[in-house]
Amino acid sequence: MNEKEIAEIRRRFRGDKSNINHIRGCYVNEKREIISQFDQALSMMPQEETENMLGVLKRTLSGTLGKNLIDISFATQQVVDSDEHRLLMALRDSALKEEEMVQVFFQRVIETLALEGNYLILLAYDTYDIPFRSRDGETQKDASSEVYSYILCSICPVKMTKPVLSYDVPQNTFHNRDVDWIVAPPELGFLFPAFDDRSANIYNALYYSRNIEENHQEFVDTVFRTELPMPAAVQKETFQGLLAETLEEDCSLDVVQAVNEQLCSMMEEHKANKEEEPLVISRGTVKRVLESCGVAEEHVAAFEEKYESEFGAETELRPVNLVEKQFEVRTPDVTIQVNPERGDLIETRVIDGKRYILIHAEAGVEVNGVPVRILS
Repeated sequence: MNEKEIAEIRRRFRGDKSNINHIRGCYVNEKREIISQFDQALSMMPQEETENMLGVLKRTLSGTLGKNLIDISFATQQVVDSDEHRLLMALRDSALKEEEMVQVFFQRVIETLALEGNYLILLAYDTYDIPFRSRDGETQKDASSEVYSYILCSICPVKMTKPVLSYDVPQNTFHNRDVDWIVAPPELGFLFPAFDDRSANIYNALYYSRNIEENHQEFVDTVFRTELPMPAAVQKETFQGLLAETLEEDCSLDVVQAVNEQLCSMMEEHKANKEEEPLVISRGTVKRVLESCGVAEEHVAAFEEKYESEFGAETELRPVNLVEKQFEVRTPDVTIQVNPERGDLIETRVIDGKRYILIHAEAGVEVNGVPVRILS
């Protein structure tokens, strides 16, 4: 799924747009015991509560594509004959009304998911009468191309509030507000089937993880029987480690800065061209970037070899997971943040045998908000 397709489904989660008429839920404690289950009709809830419930579900489609939102693909054999795909299809095709399948799903999640504390498993079913979109991009609301039916699963931690002092306006008095349990935003979840090319794709699902350092592979193993890409934060750390380990003396400020700038430039160009598919780079792309930065041939070769062992020779990565637009220089005691468009203001130099990071500064220098002068 691309960003436009995700945004189109996100817009469904409003009281006047959604066809979700009930929510299945399962409340689990820290001992992995089911405390309660519910099948709540949204029509019986006050409008504000309905909007809040839909808002929680909507968060499962939030974040950055490739970081928080990850495409999951099923093998053809899984779609033809596999227990995991059959279960997802049964949940979707029965509109969550086949009780046995719902219970099987709850039990599989509870038995394998490693999540601290209490949490809710929420399941919603929706049907979307997809408006026809002409070649020029115009949407014709009175013309439908197909009906997209899907399920959305959100797994939300349930956390206890802290006791606080509250003010009662009618009584004009202060009171301690009792602690209570509240539903936190989703920690993970998924959409099935995927909404690819504005149509149902039962060969794919869209997986959500709030934490880019933890993708809950144990949950994915149970529900999808597939391997997720390396978490975005780990991709970044691994990529940075490869540069430091393989470039050796070529891993200078200028080279790292140039790599960062080139990858950021690719992202900006991709955005300016309004490409719908996410930008990815290959091992060969990074090789060409390093070569253009003047990295020695043997160091480029070492990077290629290490890339293959860490990521896989044919693995494509999303540069959004590898670099930050904000350029930062850090020592154990000092951190310098640089406008990514003004990397020319910073350089390294050895003076009297000591290494320095130099920043070109003509005017507008402040220390703790106080303008200061640099005396010659």
